[in-house]
Formats: sequence, structure tokens, C-alpha cells
Amino acid sequence: MQKIKSVTEAEVAGKRVLVRVDFNVPLKDGAVANDLRIRTVLPTLDYLHAAGAATVIILTSLGRPEGKVVESLRLAPVEARLRELTTVPFEMRENLRFDPREEANDLGLAQELASLGDVYVNEAFADSHRAHASIAGVPKLLPSYAGLRFMEEVTKLTAALTPPAGSVAVIGGAKFETKVPLIQKLLSLYAEVLLGGALANDVIKARGLPFGGSLVSATPVPPAIAADERLVVPTDAVFAEIGSNAERSGSVVDIRKNESLIDIGPQTAALWSGKISTAPFVLWNGPLGMYEQGYAEGTEALARALTQSTGTAVVGGGDTAAAVEKYKFDPQKVFVSTGGGAMLQFLADGTLPGIEALRASAV
Repeated sequence: MQKIKSVTEAEVAGKRVLVRVDFNVPLKDGAVANDLRIRTVLPTLDYLHAAGAATVIILTSLGRPEGKVVESLRLAPVEARLRELTTVPFEMRENLRFDPREEANDLGLAQELASLGDVYVNEAFADSHRAHASIAGVPKLLPSYAGLRFMEEVTKLTAALTPPAGSVAVIGGAKFETKVPLIQKLLSLYAEVLLGGALANDVIKARGLPFGGSLVSATPVPPAIAADERLVVPTDAVFAEIGSNAERSGSVVDIRKNESLIDIGPQTAALWSGKISTAPFVLWNGPLGMYEQGYAEGTEALARALTQSTGTAVVGGGDTAAAVEKYKFDPQKVFVSTGGGAMLQFLADGTLPGIEALRASAV
């Protein structure tokens, strides 16, 4: 299989370089609220400038404007933050998703974008599970390379597919039916797979235990997966009454019909933190409770254990990364992936549309 080429292999001196990034960052009061995805691109911009690129043209999307111009999703705040972080001269095109042809992977748009540059660099790993015009189309038309961070993402996640004995995977979130191939794969590679969020609810239901009014998938968990003892669900949890703010914690099996499971409980958090602390490697994607609604204690307990562990780890997903970044950690030991869905798809499939586009590029 043809390998993807790094930007360090590109001839960029005197060239116009298109850099596709993922600056899909949260905005608050007209400013960038979290600039992690912007900061991860800086080494590639510095490299291109030092290598003599004549022009750096940045392409990105923001939000889901559905092919229409949405004033609140213009890139001015993002561009302003990037200019605060780098002295490298650049141009930034407006939000790609204002044009419906982007998500349609339209050849005409790909040709228009390609005409702006001589070389293409994909530094948008987190967007590379989407076969959009700027991800899958442009590499067919220009010599194309992976950015420094993109290469690091691929290297770290590839290593996560060959973990050392005793490694632990932690997966949160919802939609079990979409994650069956991934969970099957992780069960074949990891000593244990710890499930949180609605994914755990599905397994609890499949094992014949009460789940109250908790969110579950319409598609049942395959019996062989549900029966696998290495697939671990919480033993205690935090419950909330449906339609009220009343909360309590208790054994998972004690959930009432009018309650839903909203976070792992303190005993589970302590037990799982111990597993993480002693594992040689941890792979983690997704919060363990309703993190965005403020139910973050379980997720943050594991994040604290992870950052204090002597092992190494790869974590991804916006909420997971946010929890981990609340604590000090050695970036040489804990790699925070910019990918959420892209990370999960890469782990399941071993590749992404954006990677395949680079492999088949016009280099």
C-alpha cells in the first residue's frame, strides 16, 4: 500500500501552498473559546514559511451552515486568533461550508480551490473522515502531502492498534450500532474495554439488567459482544429523575423506572481510575456521562488518573480532550488527538477518505 507523503518531502520554495486545516473551534462572544486545533497547526505553518513557500492559503470549515452564508459562522474570529499565535504570513478563505459543493465533494469546487495553489497540504486530520471537496477532491488535482500534525495523528493512532499486553480502552458516547465494528476490534486488541455513556446503557440492557428511562439504541447489542466479560460497564452510577433535577447515586441495578443514568458512580470511577493508573497504555474516546450538561465528575476522575499515570495514552474527542487538559501532563506520554469521529473511524477501518486521497494524489 502506498504510504502518504509528509510535507517535509514537498518542494514548496516559491510555491503557493494550500493548507486544509480543521479550525472548527468553539466561539463565544465573537472570539475563539478553545484554540487547541489552531495551535496544533502552527508547526506546519512555521515549516512552510522556513522552507520558502511564496504564499500560504488556509482552507477550513466551521460549524454546519448547510451550504448557506451564516454570519455567526464567518471565520474572522478564527483568523484573528491565528494571527495572534503566528507571525507566518497567510491568507484565509471564507468558511468552505458556506458553499454546498464542499460537502457534495463537487469536482468544480475542487478545481476552483486547486487553482489557488501549486501544492496541497492536509493538516485537517479531524475532518478527514469526510469525503468533501477540499479533503478528497483537491488531492486529485495537485501534488499533495500530509501536514506534520496529520502525520503524528496517523502514527499515534496506528500504534494504538498494536497496544502492549494489559492495555485498556475507554469508550463513551452513544449509538452503539455505529460502533459495533470498533468495539469488536478493540476487544480483540485490549485487555478490557470500559464503556460509559449511552453505550454502557445498551450493554446493561442487553445483559438483562434494569436501565430505567436511560437513553438506549433501537438496535440491540449483538449477544456475543454483550456476553464478553472484557466489555466492562459501570457497577454504580449517578441517576437523575426524568423531568426533574433530583439526583442520587447507587448501584446500577437499583435504577428506578423514572430515572436515567447520567454518569458513572464514585465506586466505578475509583475502580476504573485504578485500572488506568496501572495500564501500560490507555486509549480513550468519549465522556462517561452527560458531560456537556455538567455531569463531569466521572470523566474528570479518569482524566486525573490518566495524567498521573506512568503509562502512555492516546485520547480524543472534544469533551475527553477538554477533561484531560484541565490537568498537567507530559505531552510525550499523553497524546491528545484532534479527532473525534475521525479517530474512531481510523481505529475501526485503519484509514480515512482523506488518507486515501493523499495516497492517490497527483504527486
